[in-house]
Amino acid sequence: MDSLTNLPVAVIGAGPIGLAAAAHLLEQGLEPVIFESGPTAGAAIEQWRHIRLFSPWQYNIDAAAARLLEGTGWEFPRPTALPYGGDLIDEYLAPLAAIPAIGSRLHTGARVVAVTRQGMDKTHTRNRENTPFLVRVEHTTGQTSDHMVAGVIDASGTWSTRNPLGVSGLPAIGEDAAASRVSSPLPDVKDRDRKSFAGRRVLVVGAGHSAANTLISLSELAKDAPDTRILWAVRGPSADKVYGGGDLDGLPARGQLGSRLRRLVEAGTIELHTGFGIKALHDSADSVTVESVDGRTVLADVIVPCTGFRPDLGILQELRLNLDPAVDAPRELGPLIDPEFHSCGTVAPHGAKLLSHPESNFYIVGMKSYGRAPTFLLATGYEQVRSVAAALAGDREAADTVHLELPETGVCSSDAGTSCDAPAPAAAAAAETESSCCGSPEPVLIGIPTGLAHGRSGDNN
Repeated sequence: MDSLTNLPVAVIGAGPIGLAAAAHLLEQGLEPVIFESGPTAGAAIEQWRHIRLFSPWQYNIDAAAARLLEGTGWEFPRPTALPYGGDLIDEYLAPLAAIPAIGSRLHTGARVVAVTRQGMDKTHTRNRENTPFLVRVEHTTGQTSDHMVAGVIDASGTWSTRNPLGVSGLPAIGEDAAASRVSSPLPDVKDRDRKSFAGRRVLVVGAGHSAANTLISLSELAKDAPDTRILWAVRGPSADKVYGGGDLDGLPARGQLGSRLRRLVEAGTIELHTGFGIKALHDSADSVTVESVDGRTVLADVIVPCTGFRPDLGILQELRLNLDPAVDAPRELGPLIDPEFHSCGTVAPHGAKLLSHPESNFYIVGMKSYGRAPTFLLATGYEQVRSVAAALAGDREAADTVHLELPETGVCSSDAGTSCDAPAPAAAAAAETESSCCGSPEPVLIGIPTGLAHGRSGDNN
């Protein structure tokens, strides 16, 4: 970036990975400018602050960010404790964003709508790598502004672009018209969103831990609101994949989640519909009829879409990207994270080299870098941005020397089509004590899967 040294580096998204990227840029002597579409740092996580993670604090905090925080007197949370999404904001992201070095460079209510090269569309080649990027931002004030930057780190996540309810990767017929019947992917059914679910027919769609946690929360709601009816639709022939290994599961919290869900289905508390690929939604004044591809139908008042997420690449249309055709990740990274062959624990450490594109000094990091794969870990994202910041600073040796330490049981269950943070079920959360330091919890994922567990820092990861 020698010819662009007087310009800052744009960081899109002020979630855990975006703020970590800014911290690493500062350590490299580079100037970050951070754009967050929400009103505060970690705004996407705010939507699932009620979710508790399987992964302990020691894997959820970036080293460069911690160094900034420690200079303010901040104390590292108990490393073995399992935080809620709200804890991640209140005890980590909010204090980090309040540090002048970060806060003075953070623009909230600022949604990036396009990234290109100044004066060039993607067809122009001559002197491209020495031309500044233009980042166009729409502000909640109604203004639009253009910013000239030397590099771009896209850490905007995937929270804002969930997978559709329909099969074949497409929305179900009538899905848009029935949008008012569809909730957020991780609703707080027992507290904040209780009125939308109590006493109603609720259909949960998806075959992963996010679906499982929502179903269990709905069963607890139904104890106080017995008119609540809980329906569950999965595309596969059974729900065994969600139930997992039960008492034999290598991760006790995950096993408890599956065992509890199975008991609720067997008791009739949850009405399970297997082989239910959704073809169409027929909305009416008092309900929505959900039709499967084989003609079966169920009636619901509200639908919870635990179907996973995909990256929004629309803002990058004028950039030269090289993406894997299967998962929409950088081409070199794609085969290493393909969920058909890899879990969280089998993805090798990687950095700027594998994340690079034909567009010089542009990187997609965090959950968005994994495209549609559900195997992303926060710790992986922190190593990504450390390497990327070194590359942008011209330190190729540091950029290419990547390393990552994960717990021995650091694997994740995955379903085709999603990804996210892995929340701990209520039973496991209640069982957590000081002795939990002896266990090896599952590392946190960020994104939100059709299956996997969740929390996530999506729109701004």
